Amino acid sequence: MPVTPINSLSEFKTIINSGKPVVIDFWATWCGPCRAISPVFEKISETASGVEFYKVDVDTQPEISQEVGIRAMPTFLFFKDGEKQDSLLGANPQGLQTLVAKATASA
Repeated sequence: MPVTPINSLSEFKTIINSGKPVVIDFWATWCGPCRAISPVFEKISETASGVEFYKVDVDTQPEISQEVGIRAMPTFLFFKDGEKQDSLLGANPQGLQTLVAKATASA
């Protein structure tokens, strides 16, 4: 599944409460590590099954970032049934694969 941008707080709440496992990349255009890990996130999203993948630009969606307490970029959050299940701070490809594996196992 391709990575889809989230464009509002209400859309974010709908997505995380969908009952499906979702992994969200909180990023910023000026963030070098975010740009470095983005292709890895995109590639993982093409092969992982049962998980939905999204991105939130923290500069254009500050309400969402504030809602979940984002303090650093990139931050990856795994939600299911409206609850945060796990998180990863930083551009760590191995850690990201582990996070997505947890999401896939919950599908």
